[in-house]
Amino acid sequence: MIQNPILPGFHPDPSICRVGDDFYLVTSSFSFFPGVPIFHSRDLVHWEQLGYVLDRKEQLPCGYEMLSGGIFAPTIRYNNGTYYMITTNMSMGCKNFIVTAKDPKGPWSDMHVIEGADGIDPSLFFDDDGKAYYTGTTRVDEADGSCQAIWGSQIDLDEMKLVGERRILWKGALAHAYAPEGPHIYKKDGWYYLMIAEGGTEHMHSVTISRCDTVLGAYEGYLGNPILTHRHLGKMYPICNVGHADLVELPDGSWYMVMLASRLMDGYHKILGRETFIAPVTWEDGWPVVCPGEGKVSWTCPQPECLAPWQPETGLPLETREDFDGGRLGLEWNEIGNPGDEPFYKIEDSCLKLKLLKNELVPWELDGLSANVFERIPMFGSGGTKVSFLGRRQQHMCFEAQAELVFDPEKEECAGMTVLQNDANQLRLEIRRGEEGQLKASAISTKTVVREGKQYFEETVLGSVSAACHGPVKLRMDGTYTKYSFYVSVKSGEWLSVALDADGSFMGSETSGGFIGAYIGLYAYCDTQDKDKYAAFDSFSYTDKSEVFV
Repeated sequence: MIQNPILPGFHPDPSICRVGDDFYLVTSSFSFFPGVPIFHSRDLVHWEQLGYVLDRKEQLPCGYEMLSGGIFAPTIRYNNGTYYMITTNMSMGCKNFIVTAKDPKGPWSDMHVIEGADGIDPSLFFDDDGKAYYTGTTRVDEADGSCQAIWGSQIDLDEMKLVGERRILWKGALAHAYAPEGPHIYKKDGWYYLMIAEGGTEHMHSVTISRCDTVLGAYEGYLGNPILTHRHLGKMYPICNVGHADLVELPDGSWYMVMLASRLMDGYHKILGRETFIAPVTWEDGWPVVCPGEGKVSWTCPQPECLAPWQPETGLPLETREDFDGGRLGLEWNEIGNPGDEPFYKIEDSCLKLKLLKNELVPWELDGLSANVFERIPMFGSGGTKVSFLGRRQQHMCFEAQAELVFDPEKEECAGMTVLQNDANQLRLEIRRGEEGQLKASAISTKTVVREGKQYFEETVLGSVSAACHGPVKLRMDGTYTKYSFYVSVKSGEWLSVALDADGSFMGSETSGGFIGAYIGLYAYCDTQDKDKYAAFDSFSYTDKSEVFV
């Protein structure tokens, strides 16, 4: 059986392709770097991470301020010996671009920006005659107002430019459909199928489909739309937000679908963000049927009979136990925004050393701005300076994270461990000096509140204890669904509670706004200036503590 989610934690907008016996899958990464993680499987049950498509700063212009900026909805395709990944960088002013590779492990090319391609969520389709086609979203004006639609055009992939006539293909299954996006074209039995996401990427999310006998014709919607949604199951159904899907055909002619969905915690809270799920597909009367006989995505689904069992060498980085003895971080680690010219961290003396930069982990420059994420993104674009943060996804309902910190801060300096969601929504356990110069550990909550269309940040100290010592300080964070507890240890084996059962429900993706999932990470900063000084983390661990997977 296949266990869902196949990619737990923040892995939204999945796209998949098959090349021979191998399946390759990519997901959105927004403002985290490296960008667009790429995964591989041979049985759809077990997956390994190959690396990242966008692993050079030239490929990912992106600032640190907007976690929900950056990369939206990648599509991966293969044709005639070349892999193509096409996506949108919102931080570049909504630019759509393509990178290519001969090997999915990379290296991938520099960006090829597609001029004249507006909208988001681009995709590629290769027809039998060798021609390639681009699809994406756009706005169209109608008598009763503007609406979003799906458009298409032929594309010359040698010149990386659109050619021929641009046409509106479909406006969605519903009249005045909300957010028709995520288009993919497939060809089966002489028909061209256009599958999209519809309803927005929250509770009303769905997958709808249409077809046409020509690739750039007027697509006819399926009477059975949506072909997949969970919105009718109610807000307390444990798998929600189901949508934004991609189809893949197996060697025996059977089909599967990957899609995003979210798992609920303690009610309607989605702290882990949007994750990647999978489901079987059959075809009846020329249309796809998802999860036949059930009509909903389940925690498990049948393993394809035509695929032999397979075990990857490494598997997914679902847990972390890092002593920083090597010279490189594991694939699970990300920073925020473009790396810039000067590195902010180094691994030496068996420590991860984070440079003290002036930018705080809380982007105070967003305080008081529009609560609409799409209005904030253009304010910051792809520039900006760095924040000294490295983290990994929270991938489990219950977890324990520990870090050992060697740090002698001055009064304006601090370092610590955090769980963060979009922008300012975060819980932190940090070490700094108090007003009297004593070393203390504090648990801090920062959250966003919205008033009259603007967002404001509220920060609360949840608890503080003395952390006076002459050696390393151990930090610990326990997450149990929406509750987080924080501890420090200045003596071997003795944990002091800083704050217990702090409420983290505000870090649900819809509560906090934006499109990402929670990250667990390490950070350092100075209140007044960048410094040539480092906070040294001797170790870090992230461990699944869930009694059951779901």
